[in-house]
Amino acid sequence: MTAEFIKLYAKQPDPRRIGQVVKALRDGAVIIYPTDTVYGMGCDIHNARAVERVARIKGIKPNKNDFSFICYDLSHIADYARVGNQAFKVMKRLLPGPFTFLLDATTNVPKLLNTNKKTVGIRVPDNDIPRQIVHELGNPIITTSIRDEDEIIEYSTDPELIYEKFGNLVDIVIDGGYGGNVGSTIIDATTDEFTIIRQGLGEFML
Repeated sequence: MTAEFIKLYAKQPDPRRIGQVVKALRDGAVIIYPTDTVYGMGCDIHNARAVERVARIKGIKPNKNDFSFICYDLSHIADYARVGNQAFKVMKRLLPGPFTFLLDATTNVPKLLNTNKKTVGIRVPDNDIPRQIVHELGNPIITTSIRDEDEIIEYSTDPELIYEKFGNLVDIVIDGGYGGNVGSTIIDATTDEFTIIRQGLGEFML
């Protein structure tokens, strides 16, 4: 199996190509795609086999995964996470943007991912490619970063090199231009304290 290599632009991505990716996701595809930070790998959250494939590619046990969800906006987050009023205000102000918000997971999440997860990471990246994909799909996709084995460069940034490395492991690699080399800022928003778990690209201020 060799992955399809699809070129898309972050602003106004080709709707026909987006539809092609969405159809593949519904059929169980694993895809690699750009975000507003680093390249990510993911699949439809409702496809258990695809979730297991992503875990295998990452070399982790499926029930031990720490995958986050990419959402189009905040409208369906209550399906997957419990969001307090303060957290909602902060997320509404900062998203779309380079942040991952850790929130208390609803019971939907363990069912979807076959885990005992108590929290879930929510991403709404400032990049129209993944956002249009999940918008047309009708539900989030899981996301996990594409890391590089280089000791200096933590993340893979060149989509052609990503394709060389993962082309026989995934179904689609989306070329959205060079990716960044700094991950999202991870914020624990399970309480109103808002603890920064990892400082990344996003500058967080209350």
